[in-house]
Amino acid sequence: MSSTENHPLFQPAKLGSCELRNRFIMAPLTRSRSDEKGLASDLMAKYYAQRSHDSGAGLIISEATNISPLAYGYALTPGIYSEEQTQSWKKVTDAVHEKGGKIFCQLWHCGRISHKDLMPNGEKPLSASPIQADAEAFTQEGKKQASEPQEMSQTQILATIKDYAHAAKCAKEAGFDGIEVHCANGYLLHQFIATQSNRRQDEYGGTIENRLRFPLAVIEACLEHWDAGQVGVRIAPVSHFNDVSTEDPQRDYEYFVDKLDKLSLAYIHVIEGNTGEERRTKIEFDYTQLKDKFSGQYISNNCLDLKKAKQLFNDKKLDFACFGRDFIANPDLVKRFKEEASLNELKEDGLYGGGEEGYTDYPFLENK
Repeated sequence: MSSTENHPLFQPAKLGSCELRNRFIMAPLTRSRSDEKGLASDLMAKYYAQRSHDSGAGLIISEATNISPLAYGYALTPGIYSEEQTQSWKKVTDAVHEKGGKIFCQLWHCGRISHKDLMPNGEKPLSASPIQADAEAFTQEGKKQASEPQEMSQTQILATIKDYAHAAKCAKEAGFDGIEVHCANGYLLHQFIATQSNRRQDEYGGTIENRLRFPLAVIEACLEHWDAGQVGVRIAPVSHFNDVSTEDPQRDYEYFVDKLDKLSLAYIHVIEGNTGEERRTKIEFDYTQLKDKFSGQYISNNCLDLKKAKQLFNDKKLDFACFGRDFIANPDLVKRFKEEASLNELKEDGLYGGGEEGYTDYPFLENK
C-alpha cells in the first residue's frame, strides 16, 4: 500500500453524527440543471450518484438550494420549500444512498445577488441594507447587473427565519443526511455579517453581535428540525466574492465561530482566501484560530490539491478536505487521488445549464 493510499484522508471518519467512508468532501456546486419550478431532475440524481460510489466523496454537499421563492439569484437552480420540490429531491438522496454515499443539503438565500426579474412579483430583492452589489445575477435572459435591494424589515427578517426552518424540515423529509447553512460568498446571511453590505442602525446592524443576530437565529431555527451533529455552516472570512468585505474579519469570525461552537454543530466549512482564487490574500487571516475555537470538525475549502490537503491534515490545519471543480470533472476523484492517476480536464462550457455534456459524461478511470 502506498503512502498516499494509507493516508488518513482516505480512511473512514466521523463528521458530526455521520460515519463517512473518507475525509474528502464534494463542495456545493451550482450547475443550473433544475427547471423553472426548482425541481431536482433525473439527470441531477445521476450526477450525484456518480460521485457517491466507493471511489467518490465521503460526503456530498448539494448545490446551493433556494429556501423560498424570494431566495433566487440564478435561474434554473433548485428549491427545497414546496412539496413537489421535496419529493423531487428524494430521487437524488435515494440514488446517493444506494451507492453508499452521504449527502447534506446546502440552504441558500441569495439576498441582493439577484434581479427583479427573478422575484415572484418583480419586487426588489432582500438584503441587510439598500446597497446595490457590484455583481451579476443570472436570469432566463442571461446575466444582468444585480438589482438595487430593499432593506429588510423586522417582519421580513422573522419571515425569512421561518423560511429557513421550513426548508430545513423539507430537507429532512427529502432524505438528506444533514444540512449546511450557507453564510458565505456574499449571499444574504453574509450580507448581514459584512460591514460593507450592512449599514443598519437597528439591532441587526453595527456591532458584530448585532450583525450576527439574524444568521444565528436562522441556524438555531434549523436546529429545531435537525440534531446539531447533522448541521454545518459555511463561512468565508476574507472572500470578497459578490462584493462583500468586513472591516475586521479576524475579530468578527473568531466571535462567530465561538458562538457556533456553543451550538455543538458538526462542522464549520471555511473558504480560505478569496472564493475560487488564491488562498493567500492581501488580508492577513489566521485560520488556525477558528479551528482552535471550534470543537467540531473543520472543513477546509478553496484551491486545494491532494498534496496541499495532505500537508494541511498532517499539520492539523484541517479535518476534512473539500474539492469542487475536481469533483465536477472526476466522479471517481478519490480513486484517482489514491492511485495517483491523472485527472480529467474540466469542460468550462458545460458548467452551467444544458444537459449531460459537461455534467454526467465525464469518464471513470476504468473507462478511459
